[in-house]
Amino acid sequence: MCEPECPNNAISLGEEIYEIDPNLCTECKGHYDTPTCQSVCPIHNCIIVDPNNIETEEELLEKFVIIQGLA
Repeated sequence: MCEPECPNNAISLGEEIYEIDPNLCTECKGHYDTPTCQSVCPIHNCIIVDPNNIETEEELLEKFVIIQGLA
């Protein structure tokens, strides 16, 4: 359910599970107030923050601008 809801096309089916590309994921900053994938996922708490890839809100918004070609 999450793949078509991602505004940045950051979610794709991997070999066994859906995977999120951290280079495309902005945690929906610039699009929505909360990450859409978390709100539509039928499996409670399966989409978690990667502790090895923590980004500030400023970094996520900057990435949003770059992805959208607004920079």
